[in-house]
Amino acid sequence: MQVDILAIGAHPDDVELGAGGTLAKHVDLGYKVAILDLTQGEMGTRGTPEIRVQESQMAAEILKASARYNCYLSDGWITADEKSVIEVVKVIRHCRPRIVIANAPHDRHPDHGAAAQLVAKAVFSAGFSKLKTTWEGLPQAPWRPQLLMHYIQFINLQPDIIVDITGYFQQKIDSCLAHKSQLYNPESKEPETVISSKEFLDSIEYRARDMGRLIGTQHGEGFIFSRTPGIKSLSELL
Repeated sequence: MQVDILAIGAHPDDVELGAGGTLAKHVDLGYKVAILDLTQGEMGTRGTPEIRVQESQMAAEILKASARYNCYLSDGWITADEKSVIEVVKVIRHCRPRIVIANAPHDRHPDHGAAAQLVAKAVFSAGFSKLKTTWEGLPQAPWRPQLLMHYIQFINLQPDIIVDITGYFQQKIDSCLAHKSQLYNPESKEPETVISSKEFLDSIEYRARDMGRLIGTQHGEGFIFSRTPGIKSLSELL
């Protein structure tokens, strides 16, 4: 399988909240997108792993992602250990993305920063020819993505770039709300959490509008680069 963008999240719903509009836009532009959840989010206060799988697939369909995978790592205990790195390497080599988008390097939930470190190590390690992995019993070739980016999550980090998602914000929100066990749902009888409040749902739009304001558009999503990217000429900015 060959995709252009592989978006990775520590938990189901991370990708939608952080980069849903950008993914939806690039699918519309003709690029192939895949999603990887590192865990099932089994430590979450609300929902169950089974429910979250169903919600994740629904969200992927809304974003028109080509595929969605899960590494089944332990929620709450994400580390960049050898076993975890290899699991992520397998998916990177299978999807062969040019761009990887991962969790924020620093955030309220410790798993988010840990996931960012794990993915950074996996992105580099996936290019090692002496690191042998298999997928469905077949050997995999090395593959190192060209660029690693990080979306912004609970903490307001300074973006290096903002993507105009005007026209795709509703699709982003719909993909987020597919995770109805987690986000605002007035019919839910489960305990309220930080992200299940109406205020959190509203904050998604506040941020998107503010990011859009900074670049003169209606809605935007900010990203942080792991390294300074290069361009061939200024025409790419015109």
